[in-house]
Amino acid sequence: MINENQNRSSANTSQDFVLFGALGNLSLKKLLPAMYQLELSGLLDKSLVMHCVVRDGVSASELSSKITKFIKPRLPKGTFNEGVWSNFIDRIKCINVDLEDPSQYKKLTKALHNNNSVVTYYFALPPRLFEVVCDNLYSAGIIYKSSKIVIEKPIGRDYESSQKINDKLADYFEEERIYRIDHYLGKETVQNLIALRFANSILSNLWNSKNIEYVEITATETIGIEDRWGYYDGVGQMRDMLQSHLLQLLCLVAMEPPNHLNSLNVRYEKEQVLKALEPITDNIIRAQYVDGEVSGKSVPGYLNEEGGSAQSDTETYICMRAEISNWRWSGTPFYLRTGKRLANKVTEIVIHFKPDQHFIFDKDQKGLSGNSLIIRLQPTEGISIDILTKDQGIEKGMRLRKDPLNLDFVESQKVSRIPDAYEKLILEMLNSEQRLFVSRNEVELAWKWCDQAIQISNHTSQQLHHYSAGSNGPDIAKEMIQKYGHRWHEDR
Repeated sequence: MINENQNRSSANTSQDFVLFGALGNLSLKKLLPAMYQLELSGLLDKSLVMHCVVRDGVSASELSSKITKFIKPRLPKGTFNEGVWSNFIDRIKCINVDLEDPSQYKKLTKALHNNNSVVTYYFALPPRLFEVVCDNLYSAGIIYKSSKIVIEKPIGRDYESSQKINDKLADYFEEERIYRIDHYLGKETVQNLIALRFANSILSNLWNSKNIEYVEITATETIGIEDRWGYYDGVGQMRDMLQSHLLQLLCLVAMEPPNHLNSLNVRYEKEQVLKALEPITDNIIRAQYVDGEVSGKSVPGYLNEEGGSAQSDTETYICMRAEISNWRWSGTPFYLRTGKRLANKVTEIVIHFKPDQHFIFDKDQKGLSGNSLIIRLQPTEGISIDILTKDQGIEKGMRLRKDPLNLDFVESQKVSRIPDAYEKLILEMLNSEQRLFVSRNEVELAWKWCDQAIQISNHTSQQLHHYSAGSNGPDIAKEMIQKYGHRWHEDR
């Protein structure tokens, strides 16, 4: 359903970037600051125009003022440049559009370059608007063969709804021009995971169930649901975080070496991991936070948040044991956990290597044996490995101690800051590179697996556990991992 009669020239010389939801949190906190950083680095095409689509009644001067007042004070230290900022603001054009009124899309038609332009539509919108905006763009005649579309998660709330959204996108856009964002994939440390695994023989030769006992993938936050109760209560932590972010990290840890480092090969290997995931039958922990204290401040429980309902059984914490049935990972469990209002903001992958069978040191220290590789995404980005050494001091004999060997990217590479994930993702999208974006198959395979886990949880009338805000989560999560002889990284 592409407007073939309005195809753009293959010699594209200009770019239109149409941002729907330009004054939303995502745009103000992530997208527009990322675009400014690309401007600062000289990475934006001189022809690129940013069309910020806002609701009626917002003038161009008001838009510019809101963007400036919100973003400038929040820019990383040393990154503000008056001249660059002026050029950046000059790129921004304000367009008032009622997204559900097809007639108003004529404003976009008039604003876009008439010839020789690639148009990118960025949907920083609620998923319920995806279909109507696509329909109205097509009716206005402004979806061209060269047009791109960028959408954020969640892509549906289950397999069936994700299919419906993907079908609608496929009506108007070729698959190679659909960019499904999982912002974790743009993080420098996540990209470094590929280099770590496949460029270092010391690790690649050990990267299998013969040498790795278990893997942890953790993403925890100290914040609650803030003002998103209406949205979040219909979703929960499984759909909001595990289906997307954690499963993408699992794929990168577990996938086979791709033949080439391009989108086709990387996506194929990730899909094979999702296909090899064993269906979940048990070992799912669902929990919800209650009143507690975070950083010395009292905070309400989930049911007591603004707009909350006392009848809600939506989980704010999910923990599970997953297994992959293939030659590389059979017998090595992956523990996934994610939650809100926890003690620390942490996103990390921990690879626990098996200890040597013969332990020659003091038997009471045998629990120290086995090395751990820690890949940190938050709060700082870096990689470390726990190494056992002799405790210094002649009086200590051959007593062991465990210390980390740290690789801090900022310090080791002498960079002033690590770019935000959205900077990398937007640049890759503008350059038509799909490797860091999620394919339709990945989205739908992930939903199939999560749907089955949700059904098992519902059909078995699984208990909803509780944990105090500011804690490390429910105690039963420790019990679940301990029954297999394992421990969470922070408990070792």
